[in-house]
Amino acid sequence: MVVRERFEYDLKELQNKLIELGEFSNKALARSIKALEEKNIELAIEIMEDDSEDDHLEEEINDLAILLIAKQQPVAIDLRRIIVAIKIATAIERIADFAVNIAKSAIRIGNEPLVKPIEHIKRMHELTSEMLRMSLEAFTEEDVVKAKKVAEMDDEVDELYGQTIRDLLLINQQKPEFLPQITQLSFISRYLERSADHITNIAENVFYLVKGRRYDLND
Repeated sequence: MVVRERFEYDLKELQNKLIELGEFSNKALARSIKALEEKNIELAIEIMEDDSEDDHLEEEINDLAILLIAKQQPVAIDLRRIIVAIKIATAIERIADFAVNIAKSAIRIGNEPLVKPIEHIKRMHELTSEMLRMSLEAFTEEDVVKAKKVAEMDDEVDELYGQTIRDLLLINQQKPEFLPQITQLSFISRYLERSADHITNIAENVFYLVKGRRYDLND
């Protein structure tokens, strides 16, 4: 295998591992919301136990990226691909951490009846999941149009987060005895909102990859 072919092969492997990490984190997020909704403590514990898998994948991505830079001395566009892959891996791993945090909150809530339906939380999760899927497509396809759409979806997540917090504060005024659960539901909403922010950062990195300059898509 000639040098360039080997480089392309390794670059593709890097991309594949990134997709694998994204799928793992997306699944972990979905499972954490399921654990909350179904009051499934065993599932929440499984999510926490599986967390080492995403750490291992991120390490593999970073190791491969460093190896590519050290051995192949890539040109500008290829170097950007590698740097962006490292940044995206960090963002995705953080989302997996948020899934673990949601699982912990689900355990703390336990079998208590929920003080309000979690439709807004579920919608925030749906949007976040779609954003993550689309952001990785934008990366692999180098598609700034998709990346921009991801950033636009973040606005809806922000609106839902704001409404959820307002609703929970109102419930706290009426039923202060539920403060511990209200606190955990607030945390869960925040974890989803922060996940969406990290995914918007992925979209910004796609712009950097394609355009060669930084864009702030949160404005």
